[in-house]
Amino acid sequence: MAIWYSILFWAGTGYAAFCVLFYFGQDLFFFRPERLPHWFTYKYPFPFTEINFDMEDGGTVNALHFRVPNSKGVVFYIKGNSRSIKGWGKFARDFIGKGYDFFILDFRGFGKSTGRRTEDILYADLQQVYKWLAAEYGEERIVLYGRSLGSGLAARVASWNQPRMLILDCPYYSFLYQISRYGFFLPIRWLLRYHIRTDRFIKKVQCPVHILHGRKDRLIPYRQSEMLKALAPANIQLLAIDGAGHNNLPDFPEYHDLLYDILHPEAELEQLKPAA
Repeated sequence: MAIWYSILFWAGTGYAAFCVLFYFGQDLFFFRPERLPHWFTYKYPFPFTEINFDMEDGGTVNALHFRVPNSKGVVFYIKGNSRSIKGWGKFARDFIGKGYDFFILDFRGFGKSTGRRTEDILYADLQQVYKWLAAEYGEERIVLYGRSLGSGLAARVASWNQPRMLILDCPYYSFLYQISRYGFFLPIRWLLRYHIRTDRFIKKVQCPVHILHGRKDRLIPYRQSEMLKALAPANIQLLAIDGAGHNNLPDFPEYHDLLYDILHPEAELEQLKPAA
């Protein structure tokens, strides 16, 4: 009997220690930042401006703003959880080539951005930058684009504002739901510091929502986009890309065709007009 008590004690102690490790180390699990020195120079083959936003709590957010002549608006691209905008800036070509300006920022602790990072701080930073873009363009010319981790953040910002549209790239039903798939043996609801409830936010979004998701996505299964669509079927268009996984949507011509149609609805309407 004493042996069983000892086993239970050490098993319980180990479980508790793992819970503590998860709670205090989850930023290391969920975020994989690339940090850049303040003197680092970004280089791209198309024109851009580097912008720094000073936040009220002393933090700073570093961003890149790509512009094209006579743009149709701006795509506010909210990126995933790895690297910095040094690498993510390459996706500007997918949008400036379609006639849109492109704006992307680094979360705090990524690239040149500094300061404490929490879920509420992420939302507040994105909202402050969104208001800056709204002053520059007008909300009716802002396209919010959320990629992977950024999908839930983009849904939160869209639920607070009136952008032209919201595009979600491989989104999760909620960050809580996604992490619970892997940490089902832990009391995730109480340990998790980032819940990012896309499922709640998306029901409050009033602009059109377009979801792009690969059917072979192993990290965030396609099923989660189906679950999101079911929450607001009249407002959400779900577009599947056969054969695509989580990190390779731009490798598929279908992605670019669908993206063009989403960003240029007037072209589709023109095709539907009867011949004179």
